Amino acid sequence: MSILGLKKKQPKTFKVKVITMDAEMEFSCEVKWKGKDLFDLVCRTIGLRETWFFGLRYTVKDTHAWLKPDKRVLDQEVPKDSPITFHFLAKFFPEKVEEELVQEITQHLFFLQVKKQILDEEIFCSPEASVLLASYAVQAKYGDYDPNFHKPGFLAQDELLPKRVLMQYQMTPEMWEEKITAWYAEHRNIARDEAEMEYLKIAQDLDMYGVSYFPITQNKRDKELLLGVDAQGLHIYSPNSKLNPNKSFPWSGIRNISYSEKEFTIKPLDKKKDVFKFYSSQLRVNKLILQLCIGNHDLFMRRRKVDSIEVQQMKAQAKEEKARKKMERQILAREKQLREDAERAKEEMERRLFQLQDEARMANEALLRSEETADLLAEKAQIAEEEAKLLAHKAAEAEQERQRLEVTALKTKEEHRLMEQKMREAEQLAVKLVEQSERRSKEADHLKQDLNEAKDAERRAKQKLLEITKTTYPLIAAYSSPPPPSGPENMEMQLEMATSHRLDFKDPDMKRLSMEIERERLEYMEKSKHLQDQLKELKTEIESLKLEEQQQAGIYNLRGYAEPPYVPHSNRNSAYMAQMAFFEEV
Repeated sequence: MSILGLKKKQPKTFKVKVITMDAEMEFSCEVKWKGKDLFDLVCRTIGLRETWFFGLRYTVKDTHAWLKPDKRVLDQEVPKDSPITFHFLAKFFPEKVEEELVQEITQHLFFLQVKKQILDEEIFCSPEASVLLASYAVQAKYGDYDPNFHKPGFLAQDELLPKRVLMQYQMTPEMWEEKITAWYAEHRNIARDEAEMEYLKIAQDLDMYGVSYFPITQNKRDKELLLGVDAQGLHIYSPNSKLNPNKSFPWSGIRNISYSEKEFTIKPLDKKKDVFKFYSSQLRVNKLILQLCIGNHDLFMRRRKVDSIEVQQMKAQAKEEKARKKMERQILAREKQLREDAERAKEEMERRLFQLQDEARMANEALLRSEETADLLAEKAQIAEEEAKLLAHKAAEAEQERQRLEVTALKTKEEHRLMEQKMREAEQLAVKLVEQSERRSKEADHLKQDLNEAKDAERRAKQKLLEITKTTYPLIAAYSSPPPPSGPENMEMQLEMATSHRLDFKDPDMKRLSMEIERERLEYMEKSKHLQDQLKELKTEIESLKLEEQQQAGIYNLRGYAEPPYVPHSNRNSAYMAQMAFFEEV
């Protein structure tokens, strides 16, 4: 098969994948396209006009390379993958972002790229500057801070700080979010493009901003150094320090840069100064260094010249666009303020309406309650009037009862007084009876003693009479009457008759004594009977008084009146009952 046949079978297009900082795009390119054709297509697609800062970067054998604009794409050392992957990135960085970056899309792409480099720690940033930059990034993404909308934790999914800063301090994500939110709240009324520009203005002052580092050696056997290429010039660094260069060559002081294979030569503009040489081990890296040096030097010289017509038009358009956007933002802010005022007024009116509705409802409820209260008070007044009449009637009845009770109390007091007087008289009588009883008891003892003596004398007299009778009785019987029948009973009867005759006629003292004893006994019996009659009468009176008191107490209890105070019946009659028991025993 001929070579012409192979060329015909080759495809006329190839696929390319371009990754920007915020999007991915795929294109179908012709085989004959140069790097500039693909680059222009990407710039037209994203609307970018400041094309001199950017380039298409690809990776070959772990080394970054930039697509050359004047050479065909497939003739360069691009990957053989399908699609071929390129990264659309900023190749050169401006000295002053606020003056050189005109388009908003240019600012946005620089903002995204610099932010990624800071988070990936390709650019060193202090913790304080990291927090400030993060606050501007949050302002660019979320707009003005609203505490009602931006609740704690709304930044939990955003990567805002480098890992080195997070590990440097023992702080929780909530604490970092609080610090970022404190700065974020101060950026109110800053638009997205303004917040991104503020971010870039702070980032351009960092030491590693826009610097591309390459390993070099000053001599083939010397220790390794670092070459830094940026918008200001060339810088020589120690391997362990990328912040402070050991030597710098500004573009304004460089006359020529050349390289031969691995050797670079920097010729100063001042011929009196020595030529600086250094070595790089990779040819591909040397070509990249030379590209960056040429591009940065061209941009450095371009900044010192008058802007081209295209750039002037772009700046004028950008200025007009910024003025228009500023006016729109002002109008929007004014409308927003008016809307917020109207919403606040509406909320105030709604709140006032709700308040008035609540007040009206409460007034209606109060009116209903007042009406109910008035009806209730009227009913209560009627009931109170009826109760007043009833109470007046009861008061009259109570007054009558009180008067009756006063009369009864007076009677009761008089009866009590009489009863006490009778009881005192009974006590005196009982004392007298006790005294008489004691006296009679003593007299009875004397009488018993006299009786015993009389019985002894009678027995002696009977004995003496019996003796006399035995001697004289037969003579007396013979002269006076026939002889009685014989027998022991007749003998005893005769003896008693003789004795009685003897006592009646022959012993006058005994007769007198017997008569006195009989008389005293009759008097004592009469007095005892009289005393028992008096005791029975007193007991009957006490029982009747008890019954009256019980009936009076029942009347008090039934009518609900307090019983008039008096000495308990048991206490008043205990002494009398004891005396009564004694009298009954007597």
